[in-house]
Amino acid sequence: MSTPFYVSPQQAMADRAEYARKGIARGRSVVVLQYADGIVFVAENPSRALHKVSEIYDRIAFAAVGKYNEFENLRIGGVRYADLRGYTYDRQDVTARGLANVYAQTLGTIFSSSAEKPYEVELIVAEVGPEPEDDQIYRLPHDGSIVDEHGSVAVGGNSDQIGSYLDQRHRDGMSLAEALNLAVESLTRETNGGERSLTAEQLEVAVLDRTRPQQRKFKRVLGSRLSRLLEEGAPEPAEDAEDVEGEAGGTGTEGEGGETPGTGKATGSGEAK
Repeated sequence: MSTPFYVSPQQAMADRAEYARKGIARGRSVVVLQYADGIVFVAENPSRALHKVSEIYDRIAFAAVGKYNEFENLRIGGVRYADLRGYTYDRQDVTARGLANVYAQTLGTIFSSSAEKPYEVELIVAEVGPEPEDDQIYRLPHDGSIVDEHGSVAVGGNSDQIGSYLDQRHRDGMSLAEALNLAVESLTRETNGGERSLTAEQLEVAVLDRTRPQQRKFKRVLGSRLSRLLEEGAPEPAEDAEDVEGEAGGTGTEGEGGETPGTGKATGSGEAK
């Protein structure tokens, strides 16, 4: 009789973690930064139909990388949790911390279960507060742990390198244009030290804007407004002394770049890696 194949629990968990991390690393990165008036989400995502960033509730948004069908199920579950809790109790009782705890329990249960493979996803749940010090950003890896982040955070792709770049350059009180351009700069960093370019058409950008008079603070940044912000926050090229005189002014008109999302119902679109 052959001896049953045995794998220690420690090795089995290590293998599951490695499997999940490799799947997450294949996804395009998402970065989240605090700025003076709220929180900005920037993802490398050329798809206009499959979103990596979504609204969950009034002051709460969700970002994810990994397998679309897995984190879309989690997003829908989060919307249902928020709607039910807000309806049963009060809208103020729906918090990013509560939602992060729900996601942590779900991811932890799946990760430790030997009956199914671990989810290849990494999530960010963020809530904008009345003041910058009240903002909350939580990162949830594949194993269901919760990491309380401050200032900036990156997930997916080469997130370690991107996170290090952001930590060195992010500062409190940045304008939206400055934070957006810093996020784009970090996403263009290659693992070999090189750089590439990203256009507005390759980006998905949204904000939780605390200055919005509406109860719902989530807004997508699209079209001409996104292009203007990228130009506004970009470093100015060096000028030759001979060319300083006769510098021409003039700015273009600003289009309707924002988009108010749909209701918090669980019918939103998902996203690809």
